[in-house]
Amino acid sequence: MTVHAPTKTGFEKWQDGINKAVGDAKWDAWDCEIQTAVNEYNRHLSGTAGYFPLDWHLIKAMMWVESGANNSEWKTKPMQIGVAGDPGMTSLLFGNEGGDLILPPIWKRKLTTGSVRTIPAHNIRAGIGYLLMKMANYEYRSVRSTDTKVYEAAVKPGDSLDKIAKAQGCTVETLKEMNPTAFVLRPGQVLKCQKASVQRVITNWRSISTTLVAQRYNGGGDPNYAKKLDYALSLMRKGKAVLCEP
Repeated sequence: MTVHAPTKTGFEKWQDGINKAVGDAKWDAWDCEIQTAVNEYNRHLSGTAGYFPLDWHLIKAMMWVESGANNSEWKTKPMQIGVAGDPGMTSLLFGNEGGDLILPPIWKRKLTTGSVRTIPAHNIRAGIGYLLMKMANYEYRSVRSTDTKVYEAAVKPGDSLDKIAKAQGCTVETLKEMNPTAFVLRPGQVLKCQKASVQRVITNWRSISTTLVAQRYNGGGDPNYAKKLDYALSLMRKGKAVLCEP
């Protein structure tokens, strides 16, 4: 009787292919670009509350899962952001989801829909930016301007804090902070104020895990995404690190 080997699952077939990546220089081609990009983001976001430096190995593992050296997109879109049907690039560059707070200033000017789809260094930075955008928590808060001058506003009949704030380029929160006893407004009363506006700010960060990356970056499209990331990370730890210039 002929004994047939058990049919391999899709994940097992993927494992067979990815095992060959260790030691193959093509799969390490973007290591230095990834490290440079991750360092840029870590410097830019280091001052935000609760930010923990991103590990570049996670990004490399994502690229092995997203495309890999044998994929036709490896030399243009290694992180797959910007491919047909993917909303991530638009969300990062043009949406109202916080991408403007995530991107380092120099990359706000450089990244375009065209460059993300054709230049690997831009695709990598867009992918990292989208990942971090989905890992941040945001709130709208009153933020004071760089203009630290204290202005005065005289209360007129019919005025409210909201009306005064709009007229002075201030916010109600700032008026309350600077005039803690102004519970009832009286005509002729003089209030202090500073320029301020309500802006989206990063309040804290989710703790990044392979499961969360699968949910918020991949969107659940691949049920084995987190499992693949874990496996790719384990292979990388066995490989030899690429030396990059500082």
